[in-house]
Amino acid sequence: MSHESYELKAEARDRVGKGSARALRRNGMIPAVIYGDSKPPLAISLPYKDVHLKLHAGGFMTTLATIDVGGEKIQVLPRDYQLDPVRDFTMHVDFLRIGKDSIVTVNIPVHFINEEKSPGIKRGGVLNIVRHEVEFTVPATAIPEYITVDLDGLDIGDGVHISAVTLPEGMKPTITDRDFTIATVAAPASLKSEEEEAAEAEEAEEGEDEETEGEEGESEE
Repeated sequence: MSHESYELKAEARDRVGKGSARALRRNGMIPAVIYGDSKPPLAISLPYKDVHLKLHAGGFMTTLATIDVGGEKIQVLPRDYQLDPVRDFTMHVDFLRIGKDSIVTVNIPVHFINEEKSPGIKRGGVLNIVRHEVEFTVPATAIPEYITVDLDGLDIGDGVHISAVTLPEGMKPTITDRDFTIATVAAPASLKSEEEEAAEAEEAEEGEDEETEGEEGESEE
């Protein structure tokens, strides 16, 4: 399941623009906007401390929130935020207004389980994560906190594709033209296959033979 929903108290903004935004930040507030659901955008301001705590608590972009604007409670999903490139200070937040049947596109983290049950990893294989997140379309009211990939039974050379992952109802990957890979179990660089070792040994022997022939030729002269 997704992170627990939360509520933020906001104030409507009559003024917009850089000057107004700077004044808000000096007073410990963050400018923000709520848009979507076929309604006009609503400019608001939020307490910096409240937003900062939620932003760094994890799952900010995939957790529904309720914003109380003068007594009107609006269900939203964060869609974007801007940080000051120097001070890492939150500058602005965009929220999508969520309706009853809203479908959203979100990046969902991937969690891996049963590494201890993977024969390949037991033999020294390395889990090569191709995608730490996967983009999905999903009902806004049913966004999972993460998807789970089971590594049970995977040997060296095996991979996990999206088709092997059990997804909640109504949740679909945005990539639909192929069964893409999420992770593979790769052989460690320190362990070479028997074929590679045999090939290298053969090359070494050929090199020694050539050196010996060269020495014999020199001695005859």
